[in-house]
Amino acid sequence: MPPAPKSGDALFASVDRVNAELFTLTYGAIVRQLLTDLEEVEEVNKQLDQMGYNIGTRLVDEFLAKSNVSRCVDFKETADVIAKLGFKMFLGVTATVTNWDVEGTSCSIVLEDNPLVDFVELPDTCQGLQYCNLLSGVIRGALEMTEVTWVRDMLRGDDAYEMRVKLIKQVPEEYPYKDDD
Repeated sequence: MPPAPKSGDALFASVDRVNAELFTLTYGAIVRQLLTDLEEVEEVNKQLDQMGYNIGTRLVDEFLAKSNVSRCVDFKETADVIAKLGFKMFLGVTATVTNWDVEGTSCSIVLEDNPLVDFVELPDTCQGLQYCNLLSGVIRGALEMTEVTWVRDMLRGDDAYEMRVKLIKQVPEEYPYKDDD
């Protein structure tokens, strides 16, 4: 029998971490450098999303290896695992999954606390910047066939951080080998 899945707190305790302030400041420096290099805020948004996507394709493997989570049966369970375990494991925070559509293919993931934005104030020249676009890219990379858009952002005066996650297509899992019977 496989080991039971770990709780979010147990996962967070089991992962090697860097100092939270160092992580936050380093991320801020990356965003600042992208703004300097790319000059266009929309290009920075795209780059942050792509960086997140690349990270997400790798984080999913680490998450599955360390969490003992078995295969999710549907998109609702997947979203819940990401919100309760994934965010806790890698950022030390939990999220809430709300606002499901009737088909169960679209939901909101809401963060009350976001460690990426400590010490951050957006200047007037960067109002179109999706500062946390890295996170939406991570979710896209981890889940593949999804669209992720920001609905609310506390850096813009909203009361929470909310991402809308939509499943575009469920891809059947393919195994690279055939079982010998």
